[in-house]
Formats: sequence, C-alpha cells, structure tokens
Amino acid sequence: MTISDWIIDVALILVVIKQMREERLTAFRLLLPLGLITWVATSYLHEIPTAGNDLSLIAAFAGTGIACGVAGGLLTRVRVTDGHVRVKATPGAAALWVLSMGFRLGFAIWTSHPSGETRIAHFSATHDITGEQAWVAALVLMAVSEVVIRLGIIVVRGQTLRGRERTRVLTTA
Repeated sequence: MTISDWIIDVALILVVIKQMREERLTAFRLLLPLGLITWVATSYLHEIPTAGNDLSLIAAFAGTGIACGVAGGLLTRVRVTDGHVRVKATPGAAALWVLSMGFRLGFAIWTSHPSGETRIAHFSATHDITGEQAWVAALVLMAVSEVVIRLGIIVVRGQTLRGRERTRVLTTA
C-alpha cells in the first residue's frame, strides 16, 4: 500500500466521523466523498474482468457495498430545519462505515503480506477467479456502491422531508 492509499482510506473514514456532528447538507458535503471515491475508481479500476468467476466475486462485493450503503443511509439522521436539510451520522452509521472501510483496508494490508497473498492465490485458483484485477475491481466497486447508495438515500430522504415541510407550511398558512 502506498501513502496515497492510506491517505484516501483515512480521508473517507474521517468524512463520516465528521458527520457525527449535525451539519447542513450542502453540495460540498456531497461532492467531497464522491470526489474521493471517483479518484479511487479512476486510480485503481482499469478494467472489470469477466473471465471465470470474476463477475460473481465482483457482484458479491458490490452487493455488499449496496447493502452497507442502504444501511448507512437509513442509519443517518436526516431532518429539515429552517428549510435546510441537516444530516448527522448516528453511531451505528459511523460504525458501519468504519467497519466497511476497515475491512477493505485490512484486506489490502493482509494481501500484501506473503501469507495473505498465498491464501488469496489459492482461493482464486480454487474458485476460478482469474487474478488480482478481479479483487481490485470487487473492492473498488464495493466502496463506490456504498458511497453512492448512502449519499443517494440521504439526498432522497432530505428532499422528501423538505417537500413534506413545504406542504405542511402551505397547508397551515
């Protein structure tokens, strides 16, 4: 792992930890994690291998990312005050994010050591996974799907609440 790998992983963890304090949902607060995850995807996702069981591995990891994103989005507190959407990561949402990021980071560290490298090579051969790029694609798409789904759910929840607030104001006026 390079220093930039560590920096981006820690930055993604800090994004959600910072959200444990309620903040107004702004374009910057949406674009920062999207920018970080875009950088990760363009840096590491050079191809999506389709041979053997590569797509099954990638789909399983991406599906896990989607599930974590849904859970994280639903565990995040979203409310409207003074016409502004405000979000706050609950301890559950933050813990889920740290666990998923920690899993990816731990996996990358483990596979960079001889024992991890040997076990992954054996698992890959046994399960017809064609190579390292399949694992890279699986881990990157897991992270991308988690970030995009979590943010999407937060935005939809915020817009829904904002619409209800406008309707309530109009009907009471």
